[in-house]
Amino acid sequence: MTRILFAAPALWDEYRDTLPRALAEVGVVAEVVTEAPDPEAIDYIIHAPSAPLQDFGPFTRCKAVLSLWAGVERIVGNPTLTQPLCRMVDPWLTEGMVEWVVGHALRHHLGMDRHIVNPGRVWDPTCPPLARERPVAMLGLGALGLAAARALQALNFPVTGWSRSEKVIPGLATDHGADGLLRVLAKAEIVVTLLPKTPETENLLNARAFAAMPRGAVVLNPGRGALIDDAALLAALDAGQIGHATLDVFRAEPLPQDHPFWSHPGITVTPHIAADTRATSAARVIAENIRRGEAGEPLLHRVDRTRGY
Repeated sequence: MTRILFAAPALWDEYRDTLPRALAEVGVVAEVVTEAPDPEAIDYIIHAPSAPLQDFGPFTRCKAVLSLWAGVERIVGNPTLTQPLCRMVDPWLTEGMVEWVVGHALRHHLGMDRHIVNPGRVWDPTCPPLARERPVAMLGLGALGLAAARALQALNFPVTGWSRSEKVIPGLATDHGADGLLRVLAKAEIVVTLLPKTPETENLLNARAFAAMPRGAVVLNPGRGALIDDAALLAALDAGQIGHATLDVFRAEPLPQDHPFWSHPGITVTPHIAADTRATSAARVIAENIRRGEAGEPLLHRVDRTRGY
């Protein structure tokens, strides 16, 4: 029998029923435990980076650590983690992210705020351009970025994707590398960041990046707070170089009450709600990976330790 340690106690209530059901659906006969007095008996660990378990050394028989989070930057550098690590790619999380990105892109594209919040009762019949006239940059072309890019393309937004290394994606214009980033930003009126946090992506949107964008461009960040240089963003907003920033993720969460983002008129704060892992869907992803591990098949969403994602 396969023994699985669910090492994310704060989330157990969500998975208590959904995980055994998902395992049964894929034909895995397993015992799921929340404690492991004998670490050498554990075949798989289901984990969240915030969980108490941080020493993976004793789990010598463990075939994989399966994260419940999409981001793995808090665990990937753990020196005791020698087992394969898989990040969470949850189809329902992807749906939620696509809805957030599309919703806020349309909000800024259509200029909804000036009509929804219009205390002066100003009659301004200026029509927005069509979506086909509003270039979008999608920074990050993983599962989330690509899904959001496709959804925006379906609405006729001209989307250009950017990634650190070259990617060729049918039907999507792409660029890569440091020079490519500036090229992509230079023509983007809406910039969406869906990159992982790595040493290479921290402060990717800095003063130089903001200066490269068309004046009045909008930034949407549902990716990682550290992708943006906070001080540079505030300066770009105050100078009118950036028209607005809608931010869902931050370096410190909850966002401190005295943080200037709360009061800045050019910033919308959403409290890390762009996407959430849904237990029903995530349990199926975990179960399928365990089925694959037991069948000797390649694991899904395995993390490349050298890249950090």
